[in-house]
Amino acid sequence: MHDRSTPLVDVAELAAALGVGTDAERDPALVVLDVRHRLGGPSTLPEYREGHIPGAVFVDLDADLADPPGPAGRHPLPDPQRLQGVLRAAGISAGSRVVAYDHGNGLSAVRAWWLLRWVGMPADRVAVLDGGWAAWCAAGYPVSTEVPAPEPGDLVVVPGSMPTVDADEAGRIGREGVLVDARAAARYRGETEPFDPVAGHIPGAHNVPVLEFVGEDGRWLPPEQLADRFAGVDVAADLADGPAGDAGRKPVAAYCGSGITAAALVLAAEVAGLRPADRPLPLYPGSWSNWVADPSRPVATGPYAPADSPAPAEGTAARGDGALSGNAPDQAGE
Repeated sequence: MHDRSTPLVDVAELAAALGVGTDAERDPALVVLDVRHRLGGPSTLPEYREGHIPGAVFVDLDADLADPPGPAGRHPLPDPQRLQGVLRAAGISAGSRVVAYDHGNGLSAVRAWWLLRWVGMPADRVAVLDGGWAAWCAAGYPVSTEVPAPEPGDLVVVPGSMPTVDADEAGRIGREGVLVDARAAARYRGETEPFDPVAGHIPGAHNVPVLEFVGEDGRWLPPEQLADRFAGVDVAADLADGPAGDAGRKPVAAYCGSGITAAALVLAAEVAGLRPADRPLPLYPGSWSNWVADPSRPVATGPYAPADSPAPAEGTAARGDGALSGNAPDQAGE
């Protein structure tokens, strides 16, 4: 598989790189990661063992691609040395080409994509499978139950190649720039919160629900439609990349529930042509779960309102001891 100019790869291209249905040999540099995941549910390792893309290596989002939950959030960034061990065990080296997939919509696979970019892998050597496992199966490609034993890779993890912001910076961007919240609209407005003890959003944040970026078949929308989703909430112009050091541009960042699916906003902004691969949209890794860990941080509810509004978005959300009752889990925005 050749180096890529887009972070998405379709199943036909992946199949060709794997030597499936052709006389071509498998691309020796290719590593496929199975990142199927269910938020709050049991590990999907049994599903992987029942069938996966041939040669794919399973990585557990909770155990391998995040540190344990705590004040830093429900899915803190993993310790770099531990992550290096995980990636090397999957067979990833400096010259590898990596494709990550999940059940379908990419909202788990983007975590692996973003982390690989964060630790220094070139943008044109990391991709997400468009449509994921569902698209692979729908196309009739073969599946495997064989668990591979790849030769250990030699990737050297050097974190910091993707821009991030912390809670203080996220709060400032909500006041002074463009902060984008990837969660479902009801969670953003504070009407429901199945995972964190407080409902609502960071004051001044705009809501761009990440599920709007994929169609009913789990495939990502075309670039122009992705751009329209950002334009629909008047953030496209501000997210669009400008000259380095342009003092007139607003600071920007993205967040979600725990830092997982906000990576989909980073990917979508890149596919839409708003941000180039070398200047991606910054991510708040701790996201909402880290924000509400400090009771002194303000919380807004209701529809969008500027952070300095005298009555921001219906006021301040109540802080409880647990998730709001009667709310069904909603993975959108994790």
